[in-house]
Amino acid sequence: MGVTRGAASPDLAEVLGADETLTFADTLVRCTHLINHVFADVSREHGLTPQRTQLICMLTRGPLPMRELGRLLHLEKSGLTGLVDRVEERGLIVRQPDANDRRAWNLALTPSGATIAADCHAAITARIEALAADIPAPARSTVVSALQGLLQAHTAMTGRPWKLPS
Repeated sequence: MGVTRGAASPDLAEVLGADETLTFADTLVRCTHLINHVFADVSREHGLTPQRTQLICMLTRGPLPMRELGRLLHLEKSGLTGLVDRVEERGLIVRQPDANDRRAWNLALTPSGATIAADCHAAITARIEALAADIPAPARSTVVSALQGLLQAHTAMTGRPWKLPS
């Protein structure tokens, strides 16, 4: 499976190993790699790292506290601060004082950040939809249901909803 870094995303059969019999978990892991490749390609096309793209995409529904972003991104405070500094230097986000806690900061997208986040999200979802174009609608619906069940199971196990705060 010779995937070259920096090249366009590999085709679905190459990444998923279409000639192999895979378990549910194996298939999800391979799909995760595929999605990561798509995410990285789109990020790179916008001059961002995948982590920076993930940060700005998480802010599309509105400002979030830095502590919540740290939890969502699985970053310690120092790692998050460095990431935020670099994205802020690009003019994509701004820090805003938290109205309820003078020690805390919320992050919000700038107009430029909102545009790039929307463009990245649209490009990522379009590429994933293109990869799935030949999958019949009933099968796609079954996959969506199974994945939603997986997300609900995660929420039940951890008590944390697997969605961004609204």
